[in-house]
Amino acid sequence: MWQNFWENPYVETAASFSVVILCLIVFMAIFELVTKYNNWQQIHKGNFSVAMATGGKMFGIANIFRFSIEHNDSLVESIGWGIYGFLLLLIGYFIFEFLTPTFKIDEEIENDNRAVGFIALIISVGLSFVIGANII
Repeated sequence: MWQNFWENPYVETAASFSVVILCLIVFMAIFELVTKYNNWQQIHKGNFSVAMATGGKMFGIANIFRFSIEHNDSLVESIGWGIYGFLLLLIGYFIFEFLTPTFKIDEEIENDNRAVGFIALIISVGLSFVIGANII
């Protein structure tokens, strides 16, 4: 009986949804630790650049999990690929900071430089598609 319960598509969807929400919260907390500004304080102040960069990170994480869920049979495998994808996304964040030595990405985003915020969004989204395409 329980086997049929766990194989029900509604139950599988609810389980995946719950796990992704939990991972999203944890991963966003990690991103909060590595940025020099407080994402939610800046968004509350109306900093559109921070909102774009944060939204890009959230979309990127969700997109990685989308590919992970689609290509794996078990929730545990999906979580594993999601964590791996997040780590790659985090590395991408550090590479972006490293490749722009003439200015500090975090400072520009905190100062509401929308061009930098938009590029940060696009990098997160773009990398999530590259990462997702490689999930097996």
